[in-house]
Amino acid sequence: MQTIILDGKAIAPSKLVCVGRNYVEHINELDNEVPEEMVVFLKPNSAIGKEVNAFHQEDLHYEAELCFVYQEGRFGAVGFGLDLTKRALQSKLKAKGLPWERAKAFDGSAVLSEFVSIEKIEQSMTLELRINDKLIQQGGIELMIYKPDEILAQIQSFMTLEDGDVVMTGTPKGVGKVESGAKFQGKVLSNNRELISAYWQVK
Repeated sequence: MQTIILDGKAIAPSKLVCVGRNYVEHINELDNEVPEEMVVFLKPNSAIGKEVNAFHQEDLHYEAELCFVYQEGRFGAVGFGLDLTKRALQSKLKAKGLPWERAKAFDGSAVLSEFVSIEKIEQSMTLELRINDKLIQQGGIELMIYKPDEILAQIQSFMTLEDGDVVMTGTPKGVGKVESGAKFQGKVLSNNRELISAYWQVK
């Protein structure tokens, strides 16, 4: 089983639950329609990766996301995540009305920072992604269509979450192709205070 690090300890999520199309400007940049209901898809435990890769059968694209760990009925920890996507394949699957798993759930498609426990989710919580020291993606709870409390309620309306499961809450605008050799830095901030940061050198 693949693991994440929460407050310095390794735990193994049973699954990752992902929210799609949760930022209007990201929906627009990919020329998608605003969904009538929250879009949900899954990544298995085997999708958790330690490295950012530029290629997996085809070129990969990055999507930076605020991620939460489910614990004892609530989101008890936060971290930064990259949802790595086979964009060309995803476009083909969407055009045919087929599921996205081949483009979203492959091994290494979820690259996650360490997680830190939180007492509550503050509305000021945001993420930043810098690539080669340039700010590329920025956004957070204020810009989400579905806020964390609603995300949790909707997921629990049809699916059981186990303690340690990770919920990825969608990506703001600015997604793009992963370039080999690039330096990625992800941060989660709240009230202008840095909660977590992570660095990756793209393979």
